[in-house]
Amino acid sequence: MLKRISRYLLVALAILGIVTCFIGCKGQAIADVAPLPATERLRVATTTSLYDTGLWGYLEPMFEKKYSVELDVLYTGSGIAFEYGKRGDVDVITIHAKAQELQFVADGYGTERIPFAYNYFLIVGPESDPAGIKGMTPEGAFKKLAEMASAPFISRGDGSGTHIKEQGIWKAAGYDYEVVSKSGAWYVEKGGGMGATLQMANEKQAYTLTDMGTFTAYKSKLNLVPLVDKGSILLNVYSVIPVNPDKVPSAKINSKMAANMVDFLISPEIQELIGKYGVKEYGLQLFTPCAGAEPQS
Repeated sequence: MLKRISRYLLVALAILGIVTCFIGCKGQAIADVAPLPATERLRVATTTSLYDTGLWGYLEPMFEKKYSVELDVLYTGSGIAFEYGKRGDVDVITIHAKAQELQFVADGYGTERIPFAYNYFLIVGPESDPAGIKGMTPEGAFKKLAEMASAPFISRGDGSGTHIKEQGIWKAAGYDYEVVSKSGAWYVEKGGGMGATLQMANEKQAYTLTDMGTFTAYKSKLNLVPLVDKGSILLNVYSVIPVNPDKVPSAKINSKMAANMVDFLISPEIQELIGKYGVKEYGLQLFTPCAGAEPQS
């Protein structure tokens, strides 16, 4: 009996020794391993049209590989993107609302505004064109829609660059946007991205204003056609703006990597890729590169 107890005691002590050694060795191993370096990050706020067309998804891995950085890309309307920049929530913005961009820089929130690509806006609608706006000027088309007040129009209604452009066309047509937006059931504010707005317009067989890139990317899913595609007011320029670290000193803006983003977007290699993007799949150019130069309408 005593031998059996002694044997059990020896086994127990052996097991205890193994466990103690394991814990000690494991602790030592953990202590000896250096912590992994933190991955450098760049926070980008961008318009939904660059997301809906797939352009950012195309460029993002190239930038990450070239600069060994993790991109955090936030897709949102231009108005919210500007707010992110003002608060220092992002390091750089890529946007398409020229007047607001210039003000953002003038107010000191952005260091500079650099155009990198452009396309055009379109007024699209059902092929039957119940309002009869085909071939009209953008201002004339909007005026006719407002006078009829029956053919449905879907607005982004989200403070985006497209929504800002829409308001500009209403103003050019001689209308107060606030009055138009409350003028009846024909006018609907979606309050969402371009892709979702196009889908809603398709469901309601309504008119809407869209950038040509997103429309082209979604065209196969829609029963909408371009009805108005000419007019200087339809020019749609995309710019990149680094956030000014001096304006938001507590935000720890990654200025060096934001500058790399500017260099990347206007580099000859990436400009060529932007110009070719979508051509093979859709049969036309979604974006025209402009490498820092302001395009003329």
